[in-house]
Amino acid sequence: MFDPLENTGENTGSERLHFTFDGRPYSCAPGHSVASALLAAGLKSLRNTPVSGAPRGPFCMMGACYDCLVRVNGATVQACMTPVTEGLAVERAHKTSQEEVV
Repeated sequence: MFDPLENTGENTGSERLHFTFDGRPYSCAPGHSVASALLAAGLKSLRNTPVSGAPRGPFCMMGACYDCLVRVNGATVQACMTPVTEGLAVERAHKTSQEEVV
């Protein structure tokens, strides 16, 4: 669904930023949002709704829909509006008892 564009010259090096999502390690090139990095890694669901437990993931990628909510440093933020930084620890915003939906 969201395929990366060909190299536009913004990041021609091999630098990678490392971060975790629910304790699992991931990496991406600099300039990615949390949402774009996790989509590129193959994750489709970043949270489950608190009432029904239905999976939700990035939808609009511009901060309008709030479907990509995650927790960073104890604060609930939009994954599509949060840049990945080295060592960032990201968690699901609404954890449920069910297994991760990918």
